[in-house]
Amino acid sequence: MVNSRALLFTTLCSLLILSTFIDSTQSASCCLWYTRRRLHCHRLLGYTIQTINMSCDIKAVIFHNGNNFVCADPASSYTQKLMKCVDDKKKMIQHMMKEEIPKTSASS
Repeated sequence: MVNSRALLFTTLCSLLILSTFIDSTQSASCCLWYTRRRLHCHRLLGYTIQTINMSCDIKAVIFHNGNNFVCADPASSYTQKLMKCVDDKKKMIQHMMKEEIPKTSASS
């Protein structure tokens, strides 16, 4: 059980670090249209919000899906649900990390 907890902790830490890195980067280009395909929350690592500026003509939510970026309509209720799901996943990971740190340092 200890090994599985350590593996889970390591995996969660890796996902948090990866999602933090992805959140801090921006895609080289901006969204020009929205996707029509349905996205799955469990595959999303994070998102950024695109505003209208000189080079980007539309507002968009850019979901980070591994090496891909998927543009979604920020006014869509489905997009809002996905954003909440990603935020909830990050909160859960952070909560689990806070709980795991005292346990691992106490066992050392």
